[in-house]
Amino acid sequence: MRRISPRVFCFLLLSAVPALSQSAEFSIIGGVSRLNNKNLGVLNDGQSLTAYSLTDGWRIGFRTTLNNWRYFGHEFGYGYNRTHLRNDAAGQESGMAIHQGFYNFLAYATKEGSKVRPFAAGGVHFNSYTPPGTSVTSGGAYTKFGFNYGGGVKYRLTPIFNLRFDVREYQNGKPFNFLVNRSGFIGQLEVSMGFGLVI
Repeated sequence: MRRISPRVFCFLLLSAVPALSQSAEFSIIGGVSRLNNKNLGVLNDGQSLTAYSLTDGWRIGFRTTLNNWRYFGHEFGYGYNRTHLRNDAAGQESGMAIHQGFYNFLAYATKEGSKVRPFAAGGVHFNSYTPPGTSVTSGGAYTKFGFNYGGGVKYRLTPIFNLRFDVREYQNGKPFNFLVNRSGFIGQLEVSMGFGLVI
């Protein structure tokens, strides 16, 4: 049996990579986070009832996209969302964070390599709500799982750089189990812009 030399093997391997019609994208994103149904519930301290809610804010994060097919891909990412926990009776607000991890399946309207690529997205996520004075690492977060959907468009600036615009709606249960009257889902609308590297 004839052996293939390491040089020939490496050449064949590298030659096959472009034939896979696959690319990866690494994007940094920033934008706004708009919350709906943001009334969290009521705290009963035995003497009075105090309602709490969350405020709108901003977000930064990153997305990693694997375009495994000409019209479809997978996306993973993280988003840091800044919000405030509001005591509705006193009108007082304290800053806090929502840490978000997500997966989305992407369906593109144009094929891989196109200059403009509109897409639809759908998937699952988790949101870790960290009350004021706590952190994710201290174990003070309340994590909720949910689903998300949306879309956007990617615009290829050069063969290796692109811009992207995203609109996503995230839905999950309300955090802070110590509150009562926590009915329904809390919604989060993301409107963001990103800059990416394509390899």
